[in-house]
Amino acid sequence: MPRVREKVWSTPGPPFREKLLSKHFHGRDRNSGDDSDDYNSDREDTHMSDHSEGKDNEVPGKDETEIRLEKLLFGDDEGFHEALRSYGEREMMDLSLENHDDHDSGSERDQKEGGEQQVEHYADADLFYIDSGAVEASGDLVPLTETASDKDEELDEFGQPIEPAVWHDSDDHRLTISLASHDRLRKLRVTEAEDLVNGRQYIRRLRRQYQLLHPTPGWANTALSAKRRKKARGTGGSESDESFRGVEMDEMDTGDETEISTQPLAKLLQGASELLRRDDSDQKGAKRKLRQGALDIQRLKDVGGNQPSSIDSLSFHPHYPLLLSSGPASTLFLHHVSPHSPLPNPLLTSLHIRRTPIHTSAFAPPTGNRIFASGRRRYFHIWDLDTGKVEKVKGTADRKEEQKSMERFELSPCGRYVGLVGTARKGGGLINVLDAHTAQWIAQVRVDGRGGVADFAWWGDGEGMCVVSKNGEVSEWDGRMRRVVARWMDEGAVGTTVLSLGGRSGRTQLGGDRWISVGSSSGIANVYDRRPWAAAVAESRFDEDASPIPHNPKPTRAFDQLTTPISHLQFSADGQLMVMASRWKRDALRLIHLPSCTVYHNWPTSNTPLGRISAVAISPRSDMLAVANEQGRIRMWEIHG
Repeated sequence: MPRVREKVWSTPGPPFREKLLSKHFHGRDRNSGDDSDDYNSDREDTHMSDHSEGKDNEVPGKDETEIRLEKLLFGDDEGFHEALRSYGEREMMDLSLENHDDHDSGSERDQKEGGEQQVEHYADADLFYIDSGAVEASGDLVPLTETASDKDEELDEFGQPIEPAVWHDSDDHRLTISLASHDRLRKLRVTEAEDLVNGRQYIRRLRRQYQLLHPTPGWANTALSAKRRKKARGTGGSESDESFRGVEMDEMDTGDETEISTQPLAKLLQGASELLRRDDSDQKGAKRKLRQGALDIQRLKDVGGNQPSSIDSLSFHPHYPLLLSSGPASTLFLHHVSPHSPLPNPLLTSLHIRRTPIHTSAFAPPTGNRIFASGRRRYFHIWDLDTGKVEKVKGTADRKEEQKSMERFELSPCGRYVGLVGTARKGGGLINVLDAHTAQWIAQVRVDGRGGVADFAWWGDGEGMCVVSKNGEVSEWDGRMRRVVARWMDEGAVGTTVLSLGGRSGRTQLGGDRWISVGSSSGIANVYDRRPWAAAVAESRFDEDASPIPHNPKPTRAFDQLTTPISHLQFSADGQLMVMASRWKRDALRLIHLPSCTVYHNWPTSNTPLGRISAVAISPRSDMLAVANEQGRIRMWEIHG
């Protein structure tokens, strides 16, 4: 018999329900387009499992259990909006409670919160501590007492409050440091029983220990006290605060050396009384005579170290063993000449003049209590050693075209006048004469020689001068008559460079100088004896038109030992020695004996460390020779005879 196929109705079993739930576990929305695909795939799986099911078979709706389970797992729209409303109501309630708690006391708040601390309102520094590691910190609150020594540390050694620190650590007062538990910290205790200190006390103890081991040097106490005195006077903006002892702030450097440079000379030399004692017996005794041919000379310790630039000016004090040096570094250096002391030739003080490379500096004769210094500027400076005052002197306005620079000057031996080489004019030159005390213009010396003024030198009495032009013409100017009394030509002059006067003739005419030397660019230096000229002036004093000096005199001796231009000619005070040197060649220096006019052959030697000579000076007693070079070193020699 033929079999009858029975139609079997299948219901969704557990596999289908698990697959349906897994669909929701993966976050798919029932109403999305992907659900239709999943639903179709489920239908295909159902058909594959049961081939007997028809195409019109549909999935029945969800029962109450499935809906509740789905709501618990995934939620619904109504629950989401209800959660938003409840969150907003809870936030508003917290704000109202917080505003209400601001009016309650701290104890009531602690009772409401059940002793729970609210840490979100505290700073991070109140919630954490720093473990320093090297020192021991205690978690308990230890009552710390501030000792008397800690209070004293608020004042420095001058009794002034310590300046506040630039930076503070907020954790210093929270630290508790044990001094007794560490060997390296026990020295910070005031008493043996002392142990715990806070961070600020610990810092004070460390500062006190450092000051005990490294006390403030003596040279810094004066500067510190002066700074405090100036600060104590206030910042009223007075004119004295804007200037430095008469010198403008924009021209003077008032740095670390300001207080030292303004001290009087007596205070600077108060510890050198033995070395500064004048030997009047040696000066009043018999005159020492130098022998010719060979010179007894011995090298001394150098003066100071290397200066920051070449030394263009060098001079001895007329009475005290002081040596003044200067150069393009805009600084005046004052050394104490003591070659045989344990610390030879120390630096007494220095003065820096801003933006003024110094070309010429010298002690003002006859006392030497003032120093004149100038550079290529329209002004010069006067440093009074008795009071420490530094004064800036400007030129007169009516002669600013004739005196554009004051870099070349020379002080008269009498100390009353200052001669300044003026601006060269076409076909000649001029020299302005100023009063050394008032800086007022007195007279003017004009020369008609070609090329302008090469050099000039004051007469020995300071009442006149010799001016040489670059073509070799020498003019004798008498300051009492205010006119040129004679003119003469240097023999064989080729580009005259320098002129110098020295020695005593025994007469008062022509300044009383015996020797005059003229150097040229060819390396030749001519020496003339002025005694016959002085005698001729004495005989022709009633005849003003007569010239006592021949127009072309013959030199006593012409020295040609140097092959480069002569840059320095210097006579000793006793007139027995003359130094000629050239800065254009290394070790170019010769010593000449007078009156024999012979060159010393034993010095300098090939091993004498002279370098390129930039300045030369002979001491007032003619017993020491100082030579400066372009490397910034000052060599010294002692002349015995």
